Amino acid sequence: MSLHIGVDVGGTKVLAAEVDADGTVRRTARRATPGRRVDAALVEQALTEAVAEVAGGRPVDGVGLAAAGFVDAARERVVFAPHLPWQGDDVRRRLAERWGTTVALDNDANCAALAESALGAAVGVEDFLLVTMGTGIGGAVVLGGRVRRGRNGMAGEFGHTQVVPDGRPCECGGAGCWEQYASGNALVRHARSRLGQEPTVLEGLCGGDPDALVGPMVTEAAAGGDAVALAAFASVGDWLGVGIANLVASFDPPLVVVGGGVSAAGDLLLEPARRALARSLVGAPHRSLPPVVRARFGPEAGVVGGALLVRGR
Repeated sequence: MSLHIGVDVGGTKVLAAEVDADGTVRRTARRATPGRRVDAALVEQALTEAVAEVAGGRPVDGVGLAAAGFVDAARERVVFAPHLPWQGDDVRRRLAERWGTTVALDNDANCAALAESALGAAVGVEDFLLVTMGTGIGGAVVLGGRVRRGRNGMAGEFGHTQVVPDGRPCECGGAGCWEQYASGNALVRHARSRLGQEPTVLEGLCGGDPDALVGPMVTEAAAGGDAVALAAFASVGDWLGVGIANLVASFDPPLVVVGGGVSAAGDLLLEPARRALARSLVGAPHRSLPPVVRARFGPEAGVVGGALLVRGR
């Protein structure tokens, strides 16, 4: 049986997975992303360790790399990555030589869109938008059943559209970017700001250390009805819906799929987003609103799409 591995490289974690042709995720391995202010070799070592753990000594037929960054149109280089140290790096060739196997490279959201279109929430839908929420926000535009990459290969960078002029500074170098208000980082920031202000189970989950608070803790607390965690999701979900309204005004799609790690919260995130979409979209009472649904593969959509990408290559 052939072994194809998808690797999702985000701002906080590396996830590698053995993926079958039908999208079934088998063996997985995780590593922390060393950061964006480190030598790229440290990130690539983390990738190598995760791939080796998944392979378990078996020969690898191909690795599909889903990178959180701007990937050039030829899908050879990561041109710019706000949360990673790659800047114009010929990542695909370098890793193919290091691993001795076929490597395919694309933006993580494009890979997720491929997975959702082929096997997930958008099967049979020719036109849809994908929004991924992790450390930041990524996105993909699918028209006529194809991911549209744009002239430079960088279409779909929704997270860096400006929603608040002169707003919060962003890792991309800009300010007021959408992902500063609707992302995993934004969720944690909101929850941390309330620690010590009102009773919350988050205090216990993070041991009283705000720096130890992470997104899954907020999701766990919100699922249990914690008021602070629910307020964090209400804020992030509202901003998500405002941004989606802008996208729907631009593209008028029949479907919006939300993926990435934060999407694991399901309707805790999506219900406030749907309400904000209905409130914010121009002409909402006179049009059919697109369903806003969770990606079938959730946080694993990137690795599934990466594996499909290299299978196709």
